Amino acid sequence: MLSFNDTPFHPATLQLTGIPGMQTGHAWVALAFCILYLISIIGNLSILTLVIREPALHQPMYYFLSMLSLNDLGVSFSTLPTVLATFCFNYHHVGFDACLVQMFFIHTFSFMESGILLAMSFDRFVAICDPLRYATVLTNSRILAMGLGILAKSFITLFPFPFLVKRLPFCKGRILHHSYCLHPDLMKVACGDIHVNNIYGLFVVIFTYGIDSVFILLSYALILRAVLAIASQEQRLKALNTCMSHICAVLAFYVPIIAVSMIHRFWKSAPSVVHVMMSNVYLFVPPVLNPIIYSVKTKEIRRGIFKVLYKSQS
Repeated sequence: MLSFNDTPFHPATLQLTGIPGMQTGHAWVALAFCILYLISIIGNLSILTLVIREPALHQPMYYFLSMLSLNDLGVSFSTLPTVLATFCFNYHHVGFDACLVQMFFIHTFSFMESGILLAMSFDRFVAICDPLRYATVLTNSRILAMGLGILAKSFITLFPFPFLVKRLPFCKGRILHHSYCLHPDLMKVACGDIHVNNIYGLFVVIFTYGIDSVFILLSYALILRAVLAIASQEQRLKALNTCMSHICAVLAFYVPIIAVSMIHRFWKSAPSVVHVMMSNVYLFVPPVLNPIIYSVKTKEIRRGIFKVLYKSQS
């Protein structure tokens, strides 16, 4: 639909939906989302607080972990307003411009997470393959530069998206299939030529997820080669154990992405609830699991938690 002066038509608001087929159980869904948000926010804030307060955690590995926790908070807070409005207050509307802003931040934080996981794999590579130079390679200034580089790369790469969406007319309705705004969802209700959006979207996915995942795999191939060269089996297991938390975080992030891609590619006739649930897993699982993974698998984090609990009891 176009207006009389041939400018693209943008609806004042877009309508968000919850989970198809679960309209009668919104109270339980709202409770589940609230629990997930609480675990994510409390868990990641706890990791950040521990890294800041405990001198023993002032090391490159934990600086990267604090970046991951800060980014996971960004993912959670990006989706929180509309998800809680949809499920807790039964308010399903979001302004068009607000939707574009939310879309930008959700995708930016998601792509930043991939870059941070790559940086963490480099940290593990240096720690295992060149331990004597670990402190000189990963200095505070280099870690800061890596963090700012990840931020700049994601921001610059995603910055055109809101403008590419805003140039399109919207004439296929205004109902989105999630409780938050995503670029693919907006493309389903947009009219006009969306080839530029699709091509640029594919480029961004390859430029971020594709390249990052390849270098993460390469890092672990080199790590595995170095570990297998260690004579002592006990030392080999000790070296691999330092990577387990990061491996679990990588799997928690990339497995849902691969699953979403496979469903979109090979199961296009899947019920809409499947697509919505997989998108929810992709956005909600990593921020919830990451603090749990590192709290369980990392001895220094556990020690810091016990130390804080002991002080509070004293």
